[in-house]
Amino acid sequence: MFKEAADIKTSDQLNLPVPQAKFETVVVKPSEIQQDMVQALSERAAEVHSGSVDPSVDNMLKITSDGRKIGLDQRLMNPLLPDDPASKLNACVRNVLQIWEDGREQKLTQLLFCDLSTPKNDGQFNVYDDIKTKLLAAGVPESEVAFIHSADTEAKKAALFSKVRSGDVRILLGSTAKMGAGTNVQDRLVAGHHLDVGWKPSDMTQRNGRIIWQENRNKEVKVFNYVTERTFDAYLWQTLENKQRFISQIMTSKSPVRSCDDVDEQALSYAEVKALCAGNPLIKEKMDLDVQVAKLKVLKADHQSQKYRLEDKLLTQFPADIQQRRAHISALKTDAETAAAHPQDKENFCGMTIKGMMFDDKKTAGE
Repeated sequence: MFKEAADIKTSDQLNLPVPQAKFETVVVKPSEIQQDMVQALSERAAEVHSGSVDPSVDNMLKITSDGRKIGLDQRLMNPLLPDDPASKLNACVRNVLQIWEDGREQKLTQLLFCDLSTPKNDGQFNVYDDIKTKLLAAGVPESEVAFIHSADTEAKKAALFSKVRSGDVRILLGSTAKMGAGTNVQDRLVAGHHLDVGWKPSDMTQRNGRIIWQENRNKEVKVFNYVTERTFDAYLWQTLENKQRFISQIMTSKSPVRSCDDVDEQALSYAEVKALCAGNPLIKEKMDLDVQVAKLKVLKADHQSQKYRLEDKLLTQFPADIQQRRAHISALKTDAETAAAHPQDKENFCGMTIKGMMFDDKKTAGE
């Protein structure tokens, strides 16, 4: 029904002149502190699951949020913790510096996306200031690094976008909400970096759409996804995949399936938290099986409802339909006999009696 009403055009049909994107996933090992923190989340989850803690004190959404922070940088949980040299934050900084150096002559630009730990100017530790400090220490001029959050008016935003397009600002950091749709900075973009992952597939589409855009003068671009092993990053990407599976069933240029099973948006279940905390490599398979089981349940329910509908039709609707059709056939036979008894002339008009007067002429009868 949706395909009948909707005109869907996807990128594989349009063939727009966009740059070729090379996607790269940068996987880093968790520090011992991160592993201990994730283990602590497991214990919190056990308490929430047993009902021994008030939901206003701790709950699964809170645990999920803390899990995202731990996956990004351990200092988001405690600013006094050491800066892990092998963290995905530092891996990102190394990649940004390398690309910045390689693209110095052409003044090529980069975007860094991070929805967590945005700058608040309150003196607290945040990812944005940490990245900027490291870039400046490595020799990047301060004028070439900017936060989208500093452009708090439309005029400032337009001026900032213009600087990125001209290559005066070469590294721009922002969140999906502020740097997603409407961010017109694609001219010199050569790389995009995802430090965290959005909750919706459309978030990632909007992020990538800033760089994979037809006005980009680069023929090839890179998109980096940064993931910390054995943290909630795995769950977040899996959740995104499950949601995209559902969307792709409808928003596709191919023939869609006849029915779509819904994907419920929820916080981590107790079992999934335990599996993630244990660093269980079977977690992906378990979640894949969950999706398949949910699909089979939908198919089973659909099959049963079809079966019940057919049984109901056999008992009530079909006998009534048969009786109605027989009456219809009988009426048609009577009409056929009446028509045969009143042959028509070449004008297909057999005459008409109005108030006792007989009219043979079609036009006169009509008047």
